[in-house]
Amino acid sequence: MSDDKQRFILSHAMARAKAVEAVKQAPDGFHVEVKPRTRSLDQNAKFHAMCTDVSKQATYMGRKLTKLQWKNLFVSGHAIATELGTDIVPGLEGEFVNIRESTADMGIKRKASLIEYVTAWGAENGIVWSEPALQGYEELARGAA
Repeated sequence: MSDDKQRFILSHAMARAKAVEAVKQAPDGFHVEVKPRTRSLDQNAKFHAMCTDVSKQATYMGRKLTKLQWKNLFVSGHAIATELGTDIVPGLEGEFVNIRESTADMGIKRKASLIEYVTAWGAENGIVWSEPALQGYEELARGAA
């Protein structure tokens, strides 16, 4: 076995068998992690497209924001709306920073909830989406563990 990282989606018997074999062949010191699947690439692309749509059409506190700034606002707002809360701390240069959850670590259901949150915000604020906002995500959210 090489030092390259391997990833297995445990969706059928053969994938499980290959994962077990990779563990058996792994050198000492390698790390194994079994965890729920995180957000899908489609969800990630959709969320970023939505942030882009909002950045082109909306203002916040009288000014235009970038898609990254909208992403931060949506993730922070979603944390409050879903009772996850926030952690505001003084930054390294005296600024205030929201130590927020990472979208990369969100599971499929959590990311679907964030997309629904942005969709609702967009509906309330007249955003026209470049593509259907929730296409396929209801099924992903229902099927996720």
